[in-house]
Amino acid sequence: MPTDPATPAPRPHRVGVVGVLGELLLTAGALVLLFLGWQLWWNDAITGAQQSAAASDLSVSWIEGAHARGDGTPDDAASPDPGDGGTIEPPVDSTMHAYGDPFAVMYVPRFGEDSQRTIAEGTGLDVLNDPATGVGHYAGTQMPGDVGNFAIAAHRSAYGGGMHEIDLLRLGDGIFIQTRDGWYTYRFRNLEYVTPDAVEVLAPVPHRPELAATDRIITLTTCNPLYSTAERIIAYGVLESWRPASDGPPDEIAADVAEWGR
Repeated sequence: MPTDPATPAPRPHRVGVVGVLGELLLTAGALVLLFLGWQLWWNDAITGAQQSAAASDLSVSWIEGAHARGDGTPDDAASPDPGDGGTIEPPVDSTMHAYGDPFAVMYVPRFGEDSQRTIAEGTGLDVLNDPATGVGHYAGTQMPGDVGNFAIAAHRSAYGGGMHEIDLLRLGDGIFIQTRDGWYTYRFRNLEYVTPDAVEVLAPVPHRPELAATDRIITLTTCNPLYSTAERIIAYGVLESWRPASDGPPDEIAADVAEWGR
């Protein structure tokens, strides 16, 4: 059929610069969302599993070592249970740990199954992001069981999220710290929200650096709110008891710890 000369031929479709730019922006946005999903969820889950496994391995090695020695109590350690209302005198690690050196395992049942994490010296990202650790000890603060403030840090989200559930803590929740010598049981007391520059929470007596410490406390620090570094959420606990490695973990968590070696 002949074409009517009065009818213009169809013009080829051309994509304008604005259209190309829009498609590129949509593609870039989708890639960013995928990366964030990988970083905040998938990578977090993988790193968390690695940190949990590493902590389990370290814990089991200490338990097996205590059994092999037949005595997990240092010769000069006092009884963890004075029985007469006296002061608990647990052993205190006086070793000068090098940066990045793992020296303890933290387990907080309120944080959920497989939440055990290794504590290493230092709070740099190379410690907090490490798939073999995840929790860092603030240099200059006390060690587990010592009079003063045993202060530690971990991510709230990403890289294993070692303190993801910190806002779920309830009065009296156990915060268990295992070292080569034994198990320190702290009990959660309260939460506090501060600005990132509030370093006074790390003092032997938090917020009162001029005072001499008399209590044995633990301070957990992490970012708040989730996926933000705008402020810090702080959890405080007080030492309740200590038991030597040869006695095994506290009864409250014995069943959980038994699963770590399987």
